[in-house]
Amino acid sequence: MAGKGRTVNGLEPFRARLDELDDQIARLLGERFEVCREIALYKREHEIPMMQPDRVVQVRERYLARGAEVDLPEDFTESLFELLIAATCKMEDELIEAQPGAERGGAA
Repeated sequence: MAGKGRTVNGLEPFRARLDELDDQIARLLGERFEVCREIALYKREHEIPMMQPDRVVQVRERYLARGAEVDLPEDFTESLFELLIAATCKMEDELIEAQPGAERGGAA
């Protein structure tokens, strides 16, 4: 059993790196959502439709290409894209439909 403890301790540098990467991923996703909030407000102000199908196709293609470049499984990249685009489109739609000043839960 003594060898098992060393094996687990030997994982700590890997786990620490994963924790750092997870923090970076969360921060980047937060930044992406913030940009999508800004886009939604711009679309609302300029009466631009929320859904931009050509842009969705471009982003999807870029996601798949970049995923392939870093050896991500294609089904993972596709699922991640679908999840991300669904969440950001939902958020944009809600912000566009909201009354001005109601974004972020309060009057501005």
